[in-house]
Amino acid sequence: MHLSLIIPSHFAGQRLDIVLTQLIPQYSRTRFKTWLASGHITLNQSPAKAKDKVLGGETILLHTPHLEKEKWVPQALPVQLIYEDEALLIINKPAGIVTHPAPGHHDGTLVNALMHHCPGLQHLPRAGLIHRLDKDTSGLLVVAKTLETHFTLIKDLQARRIKREYEAIVKGVLISGGRIETQLGRSPHDRTRVAVRHSGKQAITHYRVIQRFSAHTHLALQLETGRTHQIRVHMAHLRHPIVGDPIYGHHTVSSKLNTPLYTALSEFKRQALHAKNLGLTHPLSQHYCEWTAPLPDDMQHLLEILKDEKSK
Repeated sequence: MHLSLIIPSHFAGQRLDIVLTQLIPQYSRTRFKTWLASGHITLNQSPAKAKDKVLGGETILLHTPHLEKEKWVPQALPVQLIYEDEALLIINKPAGIVTHPAPGHHDGTLVNALMHHCPGLQHLPRAGLIHRLDKDTSGLLVVAKTLETHFTLIKDLQARRIKREYEAIVKGVLISGGRIETQLGRSPHDRTRVAVRHSGKQAITHYRVIQRFSAHTHLALQLETGRTHQIRVHMAHLRHPIVGDPIYGHHTVSSKLNTPLYTALSEFKRQALHAKNLGLTHPLSQHYCEWTAPLPDDMQHLLEILKDEKSK
């Protein structure tokens, strides 16, 4: 990797290794310490140490070796490509597919499929992924194909310059849209869950009503921040959990509902959440681009049932 950047003035007085993790968050502090010790990173064209304090305005040059490849196996799995060029990929991830290998999911993930489609991704942090979607959330993801694109898009994501819009079907009837701002962190009672916590990180979601039904609402939601499970936790916090959410919703269906709706809700086994729109400034052309993935069949079908039930 060859990269040059100037340290912003607001980092003055901080350690160089800490500044590097803020400017280039795809790498760990430990890795930056190693690169600094081996001379792969210079400050104003001079050797530097991890503990050096910066003033702001200095030029950092990174001439780092190729990274060790992650031990992920490329697999010839289908990938729903929305767009591809020399810099990036836009993927429409189906529900039920894990984004990234993890304990219990070592293969069969989106990353395994992407590495088969584009072998160069194995040289990039997180195989080029800029953000992730939960296993049972469908929709759009952006993947960088080069380290320079990865760096640029990660910075844009942190600066909230990447537009991410979702659609969801939630329980209950919302009168109007709004803005949700909380702090989110890991639940102290269950580390697999996220909860509203005063010690957590800021999380902001905007939402508006697309259509109301007798006991449900179809929403459009836009992320201002991108915390784990953010939309799911925020809607549960409003007491309007997403239909089918196995963690933050209560998957009970009233037996008083008409048969088609009862069946549709009972058989909907994942959160009704879809990342529909994705917009960003292309790192090469500097033009704003936007992509859309239509709602998947299961959500479309549920909406049709809800519309039929409302019209009766």
